[in-house]
Amino acid sequence: MNRTATIALAPFSALYSAAVKARSTGYEKGFLKAHTVSVPVLSVGNITVGGTGKTPLVQWLAEHLASGGRKVCILSRGYRRDNAKNQVVVSDGEHILSDVAQSGDEAMMLAQSLLGKSAVLCNADRASAAQWAIDHLKSDVLLLDDGFQHRRLARDLDIVTIDATNPFGNGRLLPAGILREPIHSLSRADCTVLTRVSAAGATDLIDHIRPVTDAPVFQSRTVIKRFHRLNSSDSASDFAEIEQPLGAFCGIGNPNAFFDQLHAAHLDVRHETAFRDHHKYSQGDIDRLVEQATAKGAQALITTAKDSVKLQSLRFDLPCFVAQIEVEVSDDTKLLELVQQAIDKKAN
Repeated sequence: MNRTATIALAPFSALYSAAVKARSTGYEKGFLKAHTVSVPVLSVGNITVGGTGKTPLVQWLAEHLASGGRKVCILSRGYRRDNAKNQVVVSDGEHILSDVAQSGDEAMMLAQSLLGKSAVLCNADRASAAQWAIDHLKSDVLLLDDGFQHRRLARDLDIVTIDATNPFGNGRLLPAGILREPIHSLSRADCTVLTRVSAAGATDLIDHIRPVTDAPVFQSRTVIKRFHRLNSSDSASDFAEIEQPLGAFCGIGNPNAFFDQLHAAHLDVRHETAFRDHHKYSQGDIDRLVEQATAKGAQALITTAKDSVKLQSLRFDLPCFVAQIEVEVSDDTKLLELVQQAIDKKAN
């Protein structure tokens, strides 16, 4: 955002700031009540708009909780889904019960990747969804996806993700900047996870947030672990299939992070196309992609798992691969200890 636009939007940021402060004060003073449920609620959120890498962390946590015998349910708003006011059971943990139009792309991606491990429920009212999951799915731990600002549901652990490549933008609140809340809101978090951290680490960023919070800070990165063909769950049988000229595309909050991962994996990316976050693809989009990528010498396309759930009914005249990423957390044992402590505290 250029300086002129930032100045023009500054009055609106001031109004937004006043509203955020009033709401925060309401919860701190008890004028606004948080709904408490009988099982542990673990929230993963952020204080900025755009992709911070929280969804891979939600998946990582769900997998670890499920491996420990927990009956997990992820509570999501289901951003940019149809009929956003309706509750949708995307997955009961064993079966997909919705489609991407009803659930939204992130919720569907989580549901598909976590079959057999976690249920996924979409509802703008996460407090209502939480009780429904307990009553009908017998969930014994709830993961609140993008929940830091959703304070109506009380949580037992608040995890905030910060994108190390662009932590706070220009430092201004919406709409003049990317901040949903002031940086000092990090004081509410029980821990912070820095995402997309380079090999050099993020010492400067840690020093920047230390005056705000003394809670634990973890560092993480996402890495491409495997590939599979669109509409197939099987990993590419031969890595040589990927070692050909590629056209990369995505509609995520931080497209450059995806493109950088492809380059870091030494893939031959000839063409890159970034759509807006949560873009709903048409056949025309795909036809243009194929034409543009082919003109640059690409012999196949590659995209993200989040995008892939919206592409399954479309025709591709080039092979299309999906990059599967996983999160790696520094000192992951300590983070999982914090999670277990929150669960144990709820039980007592």
